Amino acid sequence: MQATATSTLPLPIDQAWAALADHEAMASWGPGMKVTITREGTAERNGVGAVRSIKAPGPAPAIVEEVTRFDADRALGYKALSGVPFRNYSGEVLLAPAGDGTRVTWTLTADQRVPLVEQAALKAVVTTLLTLFVRAAKKA
Repeated sequence: MQATATSTLPLPIDQAWAALADHEAMASWGPGMKVTITREGTAERNGVGAVRSIKAPGPAPAIVEEVTRFDADRALGYKALSGVPFRNYSGEVLLAPAGDGTRVTWTLTADQRVPLVEQAALKAVVTTLLTLFVRAAKKA
């Protein structure tokens, strides 16, 4: 199954990329969030192979993700290693010029086990992630 959300940021693509590629800055997306890099990427610290741990307030386990794609100013891909309720969960964020701004397309994929319920949940997650990112990028 797949869910996609799109928005346009009033920022040049290099600024949108800087906000997206800074994993630890995800901590500013919500109160009480903590993000740490537990393994650095191969060519760049935040690049392919980097592992990030995202801990939200509350009893839920941290979400642990590995970066699978890191194309500067264009695309960031990742897959969940643990902490998500979806099987084979992965995400890809694409950036493209849109006039003076940047179009952000965020897509999540996962294996479907429970029809409709998981699809609706995945759509809610991708919409929330995009909303939090856009809000944080505008403040940066």
